[in-house]
Amino acid sequence: MQLNLKKPLIFFDLETTGVDPAKDRIVEISMIKVSPDGEEVTKTRRINPEMPIPPAASEIHGIYDEDVKDCPTFKAISKSLLAFIEGCDFVGYNSNKFDIPVLVEEFLRAGIDLDIKKKCRFIDVQNIFHKMEQRTLVAAYKFYCQKDLDDAHSAEADTRATYEVLKAQLDRYPELENDVHFLSEFSSRTQNVDFAGRIIYNEAGVEVFNFGKHKGRSVAEVFREEPSYYAWMMNGDFPRYTQRVITEIRLRELGNKGK
Repeated sequence: MQLNLKKPLIFFDLETTGVDPAKDRIVEISMIKVSPDGEEVTKTRRINPEMPIPPAASEIHGIYDEDVKDCPTFKAISKSLLAFIEGCDFVGYNSNKFDIPVLVEEFLRAGIDLDIKKKCRFIDVQNIFHKMEQRTLVAAYKFYCQKDLDDAHSAEADTRATYEVLKAQLDRYPELENDVHFLSEFSSRTQNVDFAGRIIYNEAGVEVFNFGKHKGRSVAEVFREEPSYYAWMMNGDFPRYTQRVITEIRLRELGNKGK
């Protein structure tokens, strides 16, 4: 099925040094940019993460320190990547929870504020799959595309599989609308305020904590009652984007207080 697009869609996958968006770095990124007219452009780059790749991570994706020692850093290619994804929506597999937060963190480290939260839609093929069938990417590819996923955990192979799975999902489920806005909403598990899901909107549209001792409580309320909690988060090991979000909430509340 040809995707119904109003603007380009980026299918992407990351291979990283680990699974913590706040600490870990990208070692390989692959993107397929699909234009409204159906044109496809694929870009795959290996990246020097500027830190050792843990053996456990290398065993999964097959990328070792020696493989990336002469590759560019993320900062070195950040401007060209930004130009490639400018004005696009995004699709990935488990991307809302992991790949998007990691990508945003890398851009922030490079000094680029990737302001995509309000401008872009995010489709997570894994969330669609789990809502429909409850499987993994390898099984999803086999189930929807009737093919074995060779070279799994290669960024480009996983990216291509994600692209094919989404098109097959649209063919299989008539209740899925061929529309990026619909698919983005359908594949969202929670209404995240930040990319990492530390802060979410509750049913009333209020920003609340989604972790720790204050889980479910209003962020603004907690900061009013316990200002040290804001300081703890700003000094703690939280993603930069999460820290930016809580700072915006904090400043908004201080501004309201001064009125």
